[in-house]
Formats: sequence, C-alpha cells, structure tokens
Amino acid sequence: MNTVIEAVGLRRSYRGFDAVRGIDFTVARGELFALLGTNGAGKTSTLEILEGQAAPTGGTVRVLGRDPFRERAAVRPRTGVMLQEGGFPPELTVLETARMWAGCTSHARPVDEVLELTGLADRRTVRVKQLSGGERRRLDLALALLGRPEVLFLDEPTTGLDAQSRRDTWELIRELKAQGTTVLLTTHYLDEAEQLADRLAIMHQGLIATTGRVADVVAERPSRISFELPPDCFLGELPPLAPMGVTRHETVGRTVRLETRDLQRTATELLVWAHHAGIALRALDARSASLEEAFMEIAKNIAKNLDTEGTR
Repeated sequence: MNTVIEAVGLRRSYRGFDAVRGIDFTVARGELFALLGTNGAGKTSTLEILEGQAAPTGGTVRVLGRDPFRERAAVRPRTGVMLQEGGFPPELTVLETARMWAGCTSHARPVDEVLELTGLADRRTVRVKQLSGGERRRLDLALALLGRPEVLFLDEPTTGLDAQSRRDTWELIRELKAQGTTVLLTTHYLDEAEQLADRLAIMHQGLIATTGRVADVVAERPSRISFELPPDCFLGELPPLAPMGVTRHETVGRTVRLETRDLQRTATELLVWAHHAGIALRALDARSASLEEAFMEIAKNIAKNLDTEGTR
C-alpha cells in the first residue's frame, strides 16, 4: 500500500465555525509531508482528525488504510504522536516518565535507546518541571518514538529548541524517514519545511491553497537580483530588460531590483554587460524565491479572494 494517509473532502466545524473547509491530500509511505499555514489555518484541527482524536464533520480520512477514529485500536499502536504540548506529571523524572509511557505502548523500544536518540540520556534523573522548554520538546519526541511508529505526526516539533538542537532533531527525522517512517509535520519554521519535506501543502482559513514538491511551489515565484549602480551610471544604460527575462524592476536611489523567471539567464547577461562596460555592480545579490516568499504571497492571495467573495 503506497498511500499511507488520505484525506478526501475533509471538514471540521466547531459550533458553526468551519476550521477545515473541505481539503484533499495524500501522503505516501516513507514520505515527509509538511502541512503549513498561519495561526488558525486549520493545521492542528486536521492533525487531530488524522491522529484519531476526533471524527471529521464531513469527508473521509484513512491512515494505514483505516479510519483513525472508528478503528483507533488498530491504528494507534502503529502511529506516534508529538503534540504541541505534552502535559507530563511535573514531579516525575525523565526516566520515570519514559518508563510510564513505555508501559502503555505496544512493543516499546528500550527506554535508554530512545533517550539516547533524542539527546536526553544525561537528563534522565531530572524532574520534568526542571527541564527547559526545548528539553520538554525532546521528551515529547522521545515518547512519540517509543512504539517504533510506521506513521509519525509531529506538531511543531522544534518550538523552543536552540539552533543545534533543531538541527539534531532534523537529522533524527531524516534518519527515521530513511528507515521508512512516514511523517506528517506541521511547523511555523519555513526553513524547516524546506530542509525536510518531500512535499507540502499550504493552508489558509481552512483551505489548501497549494500543494506539491517544495521546489515546484517555490519555482512558481520569481527570482530576484539587486545591485547598486555606480554614480556615473544610470538605469537606461542597461541592456533591454525584457529580453533578459526580467518581468519587473524598480529602483530605490542607486539600487536596482529585478524580478525574473530565469535567474541564470538574467544574471549571466547582466554580468556580461557589466564586464564589457567596465562597470562594477556593488552589493550584487541574486537569489531564487524562498518558501517564505511563496507562503506569504499565497496567504495574501487567498485572503484577497475570500474578501472579494464576501463582498459579492
């Protein structure tokens, strides 16, 4: 079975408020799928349904071929869940907490092994209430991994972690994926999604705005080149911009900013022109669009469309 997670027409409402408004997506075995969106986009509501914590208001979901809510007893032992906040007993130590959780987990892996995996081996005797926010997140992850899950749900897994701990967590997630674990991730860190995701979906106000491979989503947005012209050079001296692939340009003082759909061609022709003209382009910067830029533009366009529909 290649498709491990499937949502079709998924809806979830709370007392008349539509948190999820009819979405469709699939996640393949061994894939890491990132579900992105602004606060209130419907990510956590979607995750709760997939995790079997709630039934959908409409539509269907399947995890490992089963309904995660109605067939929870069959699905839950094969999944790992890392919530936004664990809520563990504060007086227990890390080791006691892990042992307690292992006692409720089918075929749990050794506690020492999972604490080592998540960098908590040297904190095993520390009480939960004495852990830092980042250490608590690592404990959340450790408990999610105890059952050797086939499917792993990660809800904001690196919130509160320092830079090194975040990268260590990324490496662990990559290792799990390489071993065949299917991962569904929500995160506010767009660089995290760029680093880890095979595919992603961007949600806004309960809808999926776009979905696809990270590179494809980013490629839909223009690349940018910026530079400063020397005092004795003017924009009109540049070669015609449209034949270079430039779709938009602006100047702010001596700074020129170009947008292009063909970064390599535009940058090459610009540099060749500057070389032959003997001009130094100061503060030269050329870069592809980022996922953050794509995310903000998509969210803005959906909000604009919804506002337009609301005024009809």
